[in-house]
Amino acid sequence: MCCSYPALRHGERLPERSNLPAEENHAAMRPEILNPLFRPVTSLAGVGPKIGEAMGRLLVGGDAPEPPRVADLLLHIPVGLIDRRNQPGIALSPEGAIVTLEVRIDRHMPAPRGNRRVPYRVMAHDDTGEIALVFFRSDNSFLERTMPVGETRFVSGKVEWFNGRPQMVHPDHIVDREAFEQLPMVEPVYPMTAGLARKTLGRALRGALDSLPELPEWLDPTLMSRQRWAAFKPTLETVHTPATPAELAPEGPAISRLAYDEFLANQLALMLTRANLRRAAGRARVGDGRMRRAITAALPFSLTGSQQAAIADIEKDLASGERMLRLLQGDVGSGKTMVGLMAAAIVIEAGSQAALMAPTELLARQHAKTLQPLADSAGIRMAILTGREKGKERAEILAGLDDGSIDLVVGTHAVFQAGVEFHDLALAIVDEQHRFGVHQRLALSAKGAATDILVMTATPIPRTLVLTAFGDMDVSKLPDKPAGRQPIETRTVPLERLDQVVERIRAAIAEGAKAYWVCPLVEESEEVDAAAAQDRFVDLQAALGPVVGLVHGRMKAAEKDEAMKRFQRGETRILVATTVIEVGVDVPDATIMVIEHAERFGLAQLHQLRGRVGRGSKASTCLLLYKGPLGEVAHDRLAIMRDTEDGFRIAEEDLRLRGEGELLGTRQSGTPGFKIARFEHHANLLEIARDDARLIVEKDPALQSPRGKALQLLLYLFGRDEAIKLLRAG
Repeated sequence: MCCSYPALRHGERLPERSNLPAEENHAAMRPEILNPLFRPVTSLAGVGPKIGEAMGRLLVGGDAPEPPRVADLLLHIPVGLIDRRNQPGIALSPEGAIVTLEVRIDRHMPAPRGNRRVPYRVMAHDDTGEIALVFFRSDNSFLERTMPVGETRFVSGKVEWFNGRPQMVHPDHIVDREAFEQLPMVEPVYPMTAGLARKTLGRALRGALDSLPELPEWLDPTLMSRQRWAAFKPTLETVHTPATPAELAPEGPAISRLAYDEFLANQLALMLTRANLRRAAGRARVGDGRMRRAITAALPFSLTGSQQAAIADIEKDLASGERMLRLLQGDVGSGKTMVGLMAAAIVIEAGSQAALMAPTELLARQHAKTLQPLADSAGIRMAILTGREKGKERAEILAGLDDGSIDLVVGTHAVFQAGVEFHDLALAIVDEQHRFGVHQRLALSAKGAATDILVMTATPIPRTLVLTAFGDMDVSKLPDKPAGRQPIETRTVPLERLDQVVERIRAAIAEGAKAYWVCPLVEESEEVDAAAAQDRFVDLQAALGPVVGLVHGRMKAAEKDEAMKRFQRGETRILVATTVIEVGVDVPDATIMVIEHAERFGLAQLHQLRGRVGRGSKASTCLLLYKGPLGEVAHDRLAIMRDTEDGFRIAEEDLRLRGEGELLGTRQSGTPGFKIARFEHHANLLEIARDDARLIVEKDPALQSPRGKALQLLLYLFGRDEAIKLLRAG
C-alpha cells in the first residue's frame, strides 16, 4: 500500500497490478477523452526523436522511462513575458528590464585574436543614446552578416547598466524591420534546455493547444465564481498566449486556477490513499505495558510531556483496528528514537515484531547502540541488519526474523530486501523519511500483514509541506527538549578570523572539550567535498597535532566507524567532517561545532549540524564561519540561526527564504512534487483544496458522480493516477 503519495517523482510508477505493460495498462483504464493529451510529444508536427529527447529532459527529467506526453507540454508554464510594445529607447531602459530597441549599427569590436574570454561587442545607437550588444564565444562572420554597419535592426533582450553604460548580453532577437513586423508583440518566456529552440517549443505548444479537448469541469462552480476562474481549456490558452504580463501573474486567475487544480489532484490522491488504507483491515495491537515500564525504569531521565503525548497517540492508533500511518516530527535531540522504541514495545508486548529503518549505516548503528541496553532491560530481543552483516551472522539474523525469535530489527534498506522474511511484522518505523522513496516504504509495509507505519523526521516541516507531502498521515510533534539540555550559543565569524578560531579551539581542547569541524559543501560531489575535508584536516593537524580526526563519505564504513570511536573515546578531540555527520552522530560531550563557509548551507542543514552539540549537560557553542560579502538571503539565514534554536520556526523561515527548498530532501527549489503551484503565492489555495478533497471523498468515495468522473480526469492529468487504481482495487 502506498503510504505517502507525493514522494512519487514525476514519471515514477508504483508496481502494476496487471501483467500488461505499464503504458498499455494505464491506457486501458484511461477515459478516451484524454487520449489526445496522452500521445507522446513526438506525435506533434515538427517534433522528431531528437527534439522529443530534449523535451523529455525539460519536461520530465532525463531518466524518465517514457517520452513526455502532450499533457506534460501543456503544463509547462511560462515564467515571464517579452512585451515588444515596451520600446522605451536606450537611455530610458531600466536596469534588468526586457525591452525592444530600434537601433542603428555603428561598429563591430571583435575580441583580440586568441583571447576567447573577451566578448565580441557591437556598438549601436538610437536618438537617446548608445548601447553595446555583447556576445561571448561568438561566430564573428554570423554577427557581421546579421548586423551590417549602417543598417537598422530591432533587438530584444535584457538591458544591464555597467559602469553607467547600457549593454545587452546575447539579445533574444536581432531582426530587420520586415522580420520584426512578423514577430508577435507579446511572447511568453519558458524555462528551456539545451537542444531545444524557443520557436520549436512555441510551435509544438500551438499544436498541443489545438488538440486540447473541452473537458468536463471538475471544480466546484461556487469556488470558480468567487475566484473569477475560467474553465480549464481557456485557462491554458490564456497562459500560453497571454496578451498582457498581468495574465501570467502567479496570483492572477489563470495561474492560480492551474495551481489549485494541481493542489486538488494532490490532496484528492492523498485522501483516497488514506481512505483505502483505512479500508484495508488493520489489526488491533494492545500491549500489557510490562516492557514499556521496564524501559521507563531504565531511562536516566523522565520522558517529556510531548513524548508521552506522542506515545499515547500511537497506543490509541495501534489499538484501533485501523492501520496506523503517523508522522512523528521532532526537532534535533527531541527524543524521537525513544518514542519509536516505546511504539515497538507495544507491538512486541502484543506478540508481534517491529523494524526500525534508518537511511545510513552510521545512523542505524547509532540507533542500535542507544537502544540495545534499554531493549535488554525490557527483554526485547534486538538485532541489527545492514549491508555489513554477512555469512553466518546474517543467516542467523534472517532465521531469527523468520521464526520470530528476534522482536526488533534495526537496519538500513537491507531490512526490506528480497530474502528478509518476518514471522509477524506489525510495525515499520522509518527514520529520516525524506531519504526514502515510496517504493522502499511500500516494500517495507508489504513485509507484514496490515503493517502499521510510523514515520519519523528530525527536519521540522512547515505546515504547508506537511499538508502536501504527508496529508494522508496523522501528525505528532515533539517541540520540547529533554530535561537538562543546555542552550547552544551561536556566533557568526568572518573567515578572515580563522587563525583566532583555531587558537580558541586549541584552548578549549586543552581544557578537555571536543569539537566538530564541518567542511563546506563544494559542489554536488562527495569526492570534491572529501578533498576539501582532507585539506582542512591536514591544516588543523599541522596546527594542533594528532588530536585531529577525519570522517567523510568516501571512506569505507569500517574506517568511518573507527574514526567515530576514536572521537567518542577522546583519543581525538577534533573531528573534521563533511555533512556525513548531519544525522545520527551522538557524542554527548562534544560542545563545539564549527561550520566552515556556513553561507553555502541551507537553514535546515545548518540546524541539523548544530544539533550534533548541546546533547549533554555542558554549555555548547556553534561558530558559523562565513566569507563576505553576504547576499541578502545568506545574511538572513545566518541571522535566524543566531536568533533561535526552534527548529519549527527555522523551517518556516527556510520556506520563506527559499521558496520550498530541500526541507523534504527533494530538490533545491520549487514546490516539491509540483510543476505550477508555489507556496509563496498559493498557500491559501492549499487549505481550500484540502477541505474540498475531504468533502469529495466523504460524499463520493468511488468518484462515480458526474463531478467525481471529471475529477478522475484531473488525477490522470496531474500524474496522480495511482489513486484511481486504488478506487478500482476497492
